[in-house]
Amino acid sequence: RHTRSLCDWSSDVCSSDLGLIHAKLATITSGKIIRMPKTAIRIPQVKNLFCHTGVISTNLLAFTIALIFPIACSNNPNTSENNVLNIYNWSTYIAPEVITDFENKFNVKIQYDTYESNEDLYAKIKPGNPGYDVAFPADYMVTIMASEGLLEELNKQNIPNLKNLDDKFIDPPYDLGNKYSVAYQWGTMGIGYNIKATGGEINSWSTMFDDKFKGRIALLDDMRSSFSIALISLGYNPNTTNPKEITKARDFLIKNKQAIAAFAPDTGQNLLDQGEVDLTCEWSGDIFQVMKENPDLRYVIPKEGSIILTDNMVILKGSRNKELAEKFINFILEPEIGAKISNFIKYRSEEHTSELQSHS
Repeated sequence: RHTRSLCDWSSDVCSSDLGLIHAKLATITSGKIIRMPKTAIRIPQVKNLFCHTGVISTNLLAFTIALIFPIACSNNPNTSENNVLNIYNWSTYIAPEVITDFENKFNVKIQYDTYESNEDLYAKIKPGNPGYDVAFPADYMVTIMASEGLLEELNKQNIPNLKNLDDKFIDPPYDLGNKYSVAYQWGTMGIGYNIKATGGEINSWSTMFDDKFKGRIALLDDMRSSFSIALISLGYNPNTTNPKEITKARDFLIKNKQAIAAFAPDTGQNLLDQGEVDLTCEWSGDIFQVMKENPDLRYVIPKEGSIILTDNMVILKGSRNKELAEKFINFILEPEIGAKISNFIKYRSEEHTSELQSHS
């Protein structure tokens, strides 16, 4: 999920060469890549996301989700029936009642599978769509997938609720004219931390690399977020494509390798909640989901700045239910539905009319 600078929405994204550098960094540093499932959604108090600074048992889980989430899951989705919509989304990234509402309203069934990273999504679809209709890639991945012919063009006549989108999500730089995508939810990247461990509130990326927390921080297993921290810390634009600046960012991370306990695949909130780390780089909503049940946890957008994430709804090439997929996108853009999702997952809706969101 990601990535745009809070101070530069329209600038170019980072060089794709960062992937190779990040892979090497994970090998060089003491940090471990830890893959673990997300915990159940919680409903925490949320701080203001608009400011540039300031605070803002797995088997049992699976069983519980099976009871409350009336969705069929399959690694080889069956799209042979016109009344079945196959969705591929991030885990813990939709309100279960929204699925039920759509099924009841249109007398259809939804089959729902999940992934943990944009790269997982890309790897699944690139060899050939196994039968999914709708997916939720981040901004940069929309560009990649569209350029490689992996997405269907949207028929906007079937999505009249596009009128509900906030202006800043119309005609985005990663998909001019919204030819292939419609914004879904957005949030920020910041620091989740345990205030007892830090001894007070923090407000800087530099705290992540303080010797006091050596071996007690987690970064996202994601090249762009990791390098964004380094670039911002060095005073560079997180969207730079300058090889010299990227090299300096790599060297910065290697220099501070002893601070890193883990590269977590979007599960840093779990490590923080369980006391495995004291600070973690994470997406805002993921930290907010664990804050209510753990009063020692906090979230901050560092004073140096950060990046925002925008995830998008797309229809995958080869979808056998394109019209139904467009109905689903239109349904999600209804203000009340957008608010339900946002209130449940603790990210922000892209709709300027979703006034039912409770983020305070």
